[in-house]
Amino acid sequence: MKAFIKWWLPCFLMGCAQFVMAQEADSLIVQKGIKAQNSSLQTITLKDTLINMSEGNATFFVNPDKTVALTDHPLAAKYDSIWMNELYTSAQSFESMYDEVLNAESSLLDSITIDTEVLKQRLEALDQKTPFNISYNPSLESVIKSFLIRKRDLMERMLVASQFYFPLFEQELDNYNIPLEIKYLAIVESALNPRAKSRVGATGLWQFMYSTGKMYDLDVSSYVDERSDPIKSTKAACQYLSKLYDIFGDWDLALAAYNSGPGNVNKAIRRSGGYTNYWNIRRNLPRETAGYVPAFLATMYLFEYAEEHGLKSTKVPRPYFETDTVHIKRLITFDQISKLVDVSVEELTVLNPSYKLNIIPNIPGKDYVLRLPKSEIGKFVTNEEAIYAFVEEELKTQEVPLPELVKAEERIRYRVRSGDYLGRIAERYGVRVSQIKDWNGLRSNDLRVGQRLTIFPRKPYIAKATPAKPSNTLNNSNIKVHTVQEGDSLWTISKKYPGITIENLREWNGISGNNLMPGTKLKLCACSS
Repeated sequence: MKAFIKWWLPCFLMGCAQFVMAQEADSLIVQKGIKAQNSSLQTITLKDTLINMSEGNATFFVNPDKTVALTDHPLAAKYDSIWMNELYTSAQSFESMYDEVLNAESSLLDSITIDTEVLKQRLEALDQKTPFNISYNPSLESVIKSFLIRKRDLMERMLVASQFYFPLFEQELDNYNIPLEIKYLAIVESALNPRAKSRVGATGLWQFMYSTGKMYDLDVSSYVDERSDPIKSTKAACQYLSKLYDIFGDWDLALAAYNSGPGNVNKAIRRSGGYTNYWNIRRNLPRETAGYVPAFLATMYLFEYAEEHGLKSTKVPRPYFETDTVHIKRLITFDQISKLVDVSVEELTVLNPSYKLNIIPNIPGKDYVLRLPKSEIGKFVTNEEAIYAFVEEELKTQEVPLPELVKAEERIRYRVRSGDYLGRIAERYGVRVSQIKDWNGLRSNDLRVGQRLTIFPRKPYIAKATPAKPSNTLNNSNIKVHTVQEGDSLWTISKKYPGITIENLREWNGISGNNLMPGTKLKLCACSS
C-alpha cells in the first residue's frame, strides 16, 4: 500500500494549504473550550462538561456539540478549497461528456477555425509516438472543433482534475505494459467521476457494467461498489484492456470493444467485408462506439496541444498530496470519522468513493480500508480502540437502523403488481424509466398486472419491514373481509386495519382505480376467501 502513497493524490494547491504552527511547545489548543496545561496533556481544564473515554493510553473528549478532540491531534494541512471545487465540478461533468460522444458530429462547426495543415502535422506527430492509428480526417477535425466550442469549459476542468488521477492511471498502465495514453480514456468514459453512472448502469471511472466488473472481482453490495474504487477499478480496466488487445492485436479495435463489447466489433468487421482498421468499420459500429474512438483521439490531441489552443488550467505543484490507508475492523460511518479525525465528509467521499452510503461495513471475509490524508492516519491508529468504543456507543443510540447488507444482482425478473407504474419501479432499483423500456422493448408506459420485466438494478432493493402493530389497536388478524360503507375509500379502509396498505387492497382485490361501491366485500389478505 505504501508504494502508491507518493503518486496517488496530488497536493491540493499547497500555496493555499497552510500548516498551522504551534506557538509554544507546551501549549496546544485541542478543541474550543479545551486547553492543555502541559505538553503531556495529563491535566485538562474544561469550560464545558465533556465525556471522557479511555482505552489504554489513548484518550479523546466529546464536546456537548458532538465535536470530538483527540489528544493525538497533529495540526495538518487542509485541502485547498479551489482544488476540491475542481474535483466536485468534474463529478458533475459525466452526462455532458456522454452526450458529446453521441452528438459531437451532429452538425458541422464553422464558428471556429483550425489550420487544417497544422492539424495534420500535429496528428502525424501523435501517430509517430503512440500505438494508435491517428491520421487526419474531417470527422476527427469536427470532433476536435466540437470540444473546443461546446466543451471548452469541460476540457479545462479535465486538465485540472486529471492531475488528481493520472499519476495513479500511469502507474497501473505501466505495470500492465499498456500505452500510457489510455489514461485519456477515463475522461471519455466518466469525465473523471468515480461515482459516474451511465444510462445503462455502467459505473465508475472506467464505466464497468455489473457483469464485467464481477469478471474482474469488483464487488457490489448495498454498502460497497468497487467499480467506484479508483485503484481496484483501474487494475480491472488494465486487465480487461489487455485481454481485448490480445484478441484484436490493435489498440483502436480494443478501445471500440471496450465500449461496445468484442461481439459488436466482430460483427462490424464482418459487415465491412473483413476490414480491421477502425475507420473502415466505423460505419458498422453502434452509434455511441462510432463517436467513442474519435472522442478519445480528440481528448488526447487537446491535452497534448492545450496551450496552442488557449486551454487554461490551474497547475498543481508537486510533491503529491500524500495519503495512506488503515484497515477497518468494525462498521463506521463517514460522519463518525469526520468527527474524530478532522476530515470533512466531502473529503472522505472524494478519497473513498466506493462506499455508496458513506458507511464502511465490517463483513467477515472482506477487507475494507479507509483512506485518509497521511497526517491523519497516526491519529486514527493511535486511538483505534477508543474510536471503535465511541462508535459502538453512538450506534446504540441511533433511532434509525443501518441498512441491511444486500448483494446486488446482475439481472432480476420483476413481476408487475397492482398499482405499479414504471416510475415507481425505476426508483426502487435506481434506474431510469427509459432503461426499463429499452430492456423490455416497451413502446409505451402501460403495464399489466403479472407482466414480467427484466431489470439490471443499480442498487439492491431492500423491502421495508411492516411496522409492528401498536398495542392499543384492535386485533384484526381474524378479520378477512371488509364490507365497503358509504364514504369509504381505500385510504380510510387501510387506516382501519394496521399493517395493510392501499397497494395491498388493490392487489388482493384486483382494483385499478379509486372508486368503491357500497356493499362491495374487500379481501384483507392474500387469501382465497
